[in-house]
Amino acid sequence: MANIGKIKQIIGPVVDVSFSGSALPKIFNALEVTKEGGQKVILEVQQHLGEDSVRTIAMDSTDGLVRGQQATDMGATITMPAGKEVRGRLFNVIGEAIDGINIPISKEGGYSIHGKPPRYEDLSTATEVLYTGIKVIDLIEPYAKGGKSVCLVEPE
Repeated sequence: MANIGKIKQIIGPVVDVSFSGSALPKIFNALEVTKEGGQKVILEVQQHLGEDSVRTIAMDSTDGLVRGQQATDMGATITMPAGKEVRGRLFNVIGEAIDGINIPISKEGGYSIHGKPPRYEDLSTATEVLYTGIKVIDLIEPYAKGGKSVCLVEPE
């Protein structure tokens, strides 16, 4: 059974949702709200307010949302697609393609936007060159991996 709440308050992009009689969604879970025109708005849970309410952030305009409207818990965080089919494509903040190419992309095997950071042991402090594949950049002005500054190391 779907966990359904009702919008209690809307203040700009901040939307409070009440889940009376059902369990609260986890922090970072996505909630889906459908506007009158059929447009779907994704809300992301940011805070448990206590009792039966959560505070969310809207990932799109909240124009057209009204108090009492249903919000369905998606049961997971916002997921971005991954794999070879995403190369060269443009996506919005909720993982939908916005480049106008009518080739659907599956989010199966995708990654949550709230991934775990790398372990301390896995981090490296060594200076490495980031090879871009653009000859002019790689030869004349190479970039350092993991940083925004220009690498002063001569390429091999």
